[in-house]
Amino acid sequence: MKNYDTLSEAINDLQVNEYPYDFNLKPECLQCASLKLEIHPEDFAVDKTYRFEGMSSTDDNSVLYAISSKNGIKGLLVDAYGVYAENISEAMRKKLR
Repeated sequence: MKNYDTLSEAINDLQVNEYPYDFNLKPECLQCASLKLEIHPEDFAVDKTYRFEGMSSTDDNSVLYAISSKNGIKGLLVDAYGVYAENISEAMRKKLR
């Protein structure tokens, strides 16, 4: 797995090479707005996880998930450390651990 110094570097490289879509986190699923598609936990896998720490504040910590769905859609989800834990279903939480 390739290492990246910054979140933006990782996003740019992964989007160009393998994960072109952006996912948004919803309570029960991932949403791909550009495709008007929802992907539920049983229908996707987390291929890679990258963690980034902010230089100035621990509030700037984030995690980047490279995700592939059963139907071949690959994309990225960016989230802050631990933020999703209170706002998503148990199935989503388990999938993103």
